[in-house]
Amino acid sequence: MPATTRIGVFGAGSWGTALAAHLARNGHRVRLWGRDPAHLDVINQRHEHPRYLPGIALPDSLIGDGDLARVADCDLALVVVPSHAFAGLLRTLAPLLPNSAGFSWATKGFEPGSGRFLHEVAQELLPKGMPLAVVTGPSFAREVALNKPTAVTVHGDDEAFATEVARVLHGPTLRAYSGDDMAGAELGGAMKNVLAVATGIADGMQLGLNARAGLITRGLNEMLRLNTCIGGRPETIFGLAGLGDLVLTCTGDLSRNRRLGLALGAGKSIDEAVREIGQVVESIQTCNEVRRLAERHHLELPIAFAVHEVLHGYLTPHDGLARLLAREQKPEW
Repeated sequence: MPATTRIGVFGAGSWGTALAAHLARNGHRVRLWGRDPAHLDVINQRHEHPRYLPGIALPDSLIGDGDLARVADCDLALVVVPSHAFAGLLRTLAPLLPNSAGFSWATKGFEPGSGRFLHEVAQELLPKGMPLAVVTGPSFAREVALNKPTAVTVHGDDEAFATEVARVLHGPTLRAYSGDDMAGAELGGAMKNVLAVATGIADGMQLGLNARAGLITRGLNEMLRLNTCIGGRPETIFGLAGLGDLVLTCTGDLSRNRRLGLALGAGKSIDEAVREIGQVVESIQTCNEVRRLAERHHLELPIAFAVHEVLHGYLTPHDGLARLLAREQKPEW
């Protein structure tokens, strides 16, 4: 890719807008596609996104554009839409991308219903041979938009391409690393959302810091065991894509999934909690796919399964806690 890269960012929510702003500040030519013309007009005229990133100035060079074909005419595509919209967008986008383009995404989750990893969806729907990479790691959109120090990791099916995407992202306040374990990186980015609900519930119930630390650590154990089953590398889970993202999402109140847990732990209904958050909460879909994936491998994940049952109304948070505490003692690390 050229030093100044033409980048199409697809998805004008908080994370897509933050990444687009960061890439524009890095000197690249960035167009940001979104579905709401009013939001794009505000980005172009006032250089801000008051709905998702209020009070944060966006670079003048960032262009909001609702024309999918025009944004797709790029060197690098970066998709940042919720996981349930990922496949649909790719079907529309695939014939519009230049043959020379590379494809990346910063979406975290699985394909709803099938439980497929997003790199599997991309491999099916995009032209054969197009290089792919996932951008993941501990990164709240608001902090990236405010130029606060952040570290992310890029994992791809082509080492040179993953390195190039990391180079494009790397900047004065954002360090980008690279690797080639897409399955492990995607599992960490998706599963941490489910575990963040558990720690949020515990904090909402005021169970204390010991409980939070125990849930994070045992949650990491569940993530590692499932990662082994899918052929991911343990070092991926111990890095930014796993442990880094897990700690951030379980402890930072900018996390929608943690806030969902906080609300449930405080006694609110799931509908009320989601309405107050006002954005897509990935864990509600992801918990289904984590459970399906674990059961396919005959794996018991007590925390993830409890979150699944709480989010579907099969268990109350108090009953979920009681079940976890009543589990038989056994030697585990």
